[in-house]
Amino acid sequence: MPDTYKNIIVTGGCGFIGSNFVHYVVNNHPEVHVTVLDKLTYAGNEENIAGLPEDKVELVVGDICDKKLLDEIMPGHDAIVHYAAESHNDNSIVDPEPFLHTNVEGTYCLLEACKKYDVRYHHVSTDEVYGDLALDDPARFTEETPYNPSSPYSSTKAASDLLVRAWTRTYDLKTTISNCSNNYGPYQHIEKFIPRQITNIICGVKPKLYGDGLNVRDWIHTEDHSSAVWTILTKGKIGETYLIGADGEKNNIDVLHAILRGMGKDEDEFDWVKDRPGHDRRYAIDSAKLRRELGWKPQYTDFEGGLAKTIQWYRDNEAWWRPVKEATEAKYAKVGQ
Repeated sequence: MPDTYKNIIVTGGCGFIGSNFVHYVVNNHPEVHVTVLDKLTYAGNEENIAGLPEDKVELVVGDICDKKLLDEIMPGHDAIVHYAAESHNDNSIVDPEPFLHTNVEGTYCLLEACKKYDVRYHHVSTDEVYGDLALDDPARFTEETPYNPSSPYSSTKAASDLLVRAWTRTYDLKTTISNCSNNYGPYQHIEKFIPRQITNIICGVKPKLYGDGLNVRDWIHTEDHSSAVWTILTKGKIGETYLIGADGEKNNIDVLHAILRGMGKDEDEFDWVKDRPGHDRRYAIDSAKLRRELGWKPQYTDFEGGLAKTIQWYRDNEAWWRPVKEATEAKYAKVGQ
C-alpha cells in the first residue's frame, strides 16, 4: 500500500463531507491532485470548493452512472474515494428512487470502472446500515455487527457496501470500506439537523426537535472523518472495513440545548415537531479497529468546541445558505416538521 497517491478522484466532492475531504487533502497533502466528480444536485455546491488552487483541484460535472464519462476520466488516476450519495432519510421516505439510482447503480458503475482501469477504490458509507440500538443497550456497532437497515436510504447504502465486498472477492478489486457516524461542521446542507437549528436561530425562528428528542447520534467533526478516510486509503488493508467514530454519543435534545446555549438562547426556546417514520433510536460506533491497527485518533474530542466553530461558520457564511433556507423550511412544513 503506497503512503500517498498522486491523482485521485473524489466523487461527491462538492457535497458536505466530500468537499471537506477535498479541503483536507489540499491542505495536508499538497502533492496530490484531486479530480472532483459531482453531479451538482441540490446537495452539491460548487462554492464548497471555490478558491482551492486550480492546479490541485479540477471539477468535472457529471453523473457517476455515466459510463462513458467514467471511461474518459478514470485513466491516469490511481485511486478513487466515493462520497457521492443521496443521503437524507426524510427524502428517501418520500421518494426512494433517486437513492437506488445513485447509491446502488452509481456504486456498481464505479466498481466496474475501477476494475477496468485498475484503480484503488475506497467506499464511504454510514453507520445507519447497522440499523439502530436500544437506548439502554451498552453495545456499540463494530465491523462484525450484522446489517439491519431501516430506511430506504440506509438500505441502499447497505446494498452498495455489499457490492463492494462482492467485487473485492470475485474480481480481486483493491477496495476498503468505512462506515462513519453523524458528521457536523462547515458546508453541511441546512436540511440536516445541526445546521437547520443554527440557521433557524440566526433567522429569528425557533429551532425544531423531532419526537421526544431522545434519539442518540454519535457525532464526529468532518475534519476527523477526513483524516480517518485518508488514513484508511493509504494504510488500510485491502478488503477490510473500518468504522469511524469519535465517541461522541449525544441525544438530540442535548445537542439542541448545546446549540441554544452556544447562540445565547434559553434552552427551552424551541418547538416540538412530529417524529419521522421509522426514526432510529440510537447509533454508536466502536472505532477501536481503526485506532489500533492504523493509529488514527480524532482531534475534535470537545463537542461543544467543535460546535462553536460550526456555529461561527454559519454566522460568517449567510450568503452560502440563505438562498435555499426558505425552500428547505417550506418542504419541512409540508410534512409537519
